Amino acid sequence: MGLCLGSLGSSIACCFGNAFCSLCCSSCPTCKGSTSTRIAYSFILLVGLITSCIMLIPGLDHLLHKIPALCRNTAVNKQLLNMIDCSKVIGSLAVYRLSFGLTIFFGILSLLMIKVKNSNDFRAKIQNGFWAFKLLLAIALIVAAFFIPNNGFDYAFMIIGLIGGFLFILVQLLFSIDFVHSWNESWVDRVESGSKKHGYGLLFFTFLLYILTITGIVLFYVYYAPNRTICRLHTFFISFNLCLCVILSIISILPCVREYNSSCGLLQSSFVSLYVIYYTWSAMSNNPDSRCNPSFRAIIHPMNATIAADQVRQENLSDPITIIGLLFFVCTLFYSVITTSRNSRAKKLFLSSSIDSTILDDAQLVNSVTDDKWILGSDEHHHQRVYDDERGSVKYNYSLFHLMFLLATLYAMMTLTNWYAPAKDFHTYNNNLASLWVKIISSWLCVVLYVWTCIAPAVFPDRDFS
Repeated sequence: MGLCLGSLGSSIACCFGNAFCSLCCSSCPTCKGSTSTRIAYSFILLVGLITSCIMLIPGLDHLLHKIPALCRNTAVNKQLLNMIDCSKVIGSLAVYRLSFGLTIFFGILSLLMIKVKNSNDFRAKIQNGFWAFKLLLAIALIVAAFFIPNNGFDYAFMIIGLIGGFLFILVQLLFSIDFVHSWNESWVDRVESGSKKHGYGLLFFTFLLYILTITGIVLFYVYYAPNRTICRLHTFFISFNLCLCVILSIISILPCVREYNSSCGLLQSSFVSLYVIYYTWSAMSNNPDSRCNPSFRAIIHPMNATIAADQVRQENLSDPITIIGLLFFVCTLFYSVITTSRNSRAKKLFLSSSIDSTILDDAQLVNSVTDDKWILGSDEHHHQRVYDDERGSVKYNYSLFHLMFLLATLYAMMTLTNWYAPAKDFHTYNNNLASLWVKIISSWLCVVLYVWTCIAPAVFPDRDFS
């Protein structure tokens, strides 16, 4: 419902032509078509995320029933076809169904866009235009998902969500490592240019991130491993990941590593260490053993531990782990969309496409755009243009881009439902041991990926990693 209403205005606007960004962003500067397209798809995904959050608001069922002639009482008024069963459009099962529709939508586009080389391909026009039809397709798939019988659908799609969420965590790791390397390189260059404030900034954030990491480890021992005998698994996770954080910090400052890779440093190590600690916390929070897994409210209000544990499972949107996970998700999404660096490590690994050496650079391309064929939108007053920057070759792999958004949809679905296994009525949740291992393995892979970015130039000195 929310997705339909939220997308209606955009659908009507997009029906009048391909000037999507000039219509919505007339006050913006000249924009590349590849960037505007990625932003548009991001908004589609974000509208789905917001709608899913609305579906999980506690007490929404009672609010909907207060609206006259809207909700049908399934026990009394089944014959009233003009009413809807509001219990089916709220809760985690509704989030699963909405996510299923978006997953199919991005999956279709991913298959359709395989091996698109440049904007002359008709499929590139589908990628960058026809927004009204694509929005209608997404809405139709979501609506159709609500008619799927719940005969094992929840558990089957939960398994798919676990796999897709795990794969997106790996993609998220790549972008996070790319971001922190770029951050460090940028500030180190400023320091070498004589900027003292950037030097102080490097020291401040490095110490801050390490302090947060150490604080997290101490709190984990206190609250998630209070009894070393009963909570041996948690004790192992905390101790082992602590050792990994120490090892990766030492590796990042080794002279033999910095000789070949001067961009490595303690800022990146502190960031990755905190990232590893977050996933350790997130993994332990999915342990079915409540003796080693106190809820956040139980930690704050130990006298009401039982009540707090029940409430946190019902009001999972207020869980700090969910909030942090969604913040990571949104940051990763927009970083993948707006980053334009051709040396981006993450783009090389996942989203980049080979760039033809004969393509003009951005400034030359903007100045050379004189044919209306390449101008997607213009405004005489604001001089805003969306120009085609993919005539010679696409700027990103269309198919892999939609595959990433498919995985992002599954990750958002699992994060919103706290990676819990659905109970029979799907309004309560059970901790999921599988999600514990998905997250803890992700934390270990994070260390492996970061260490590899540090030592790869030393292992292969003849290869260009710049």
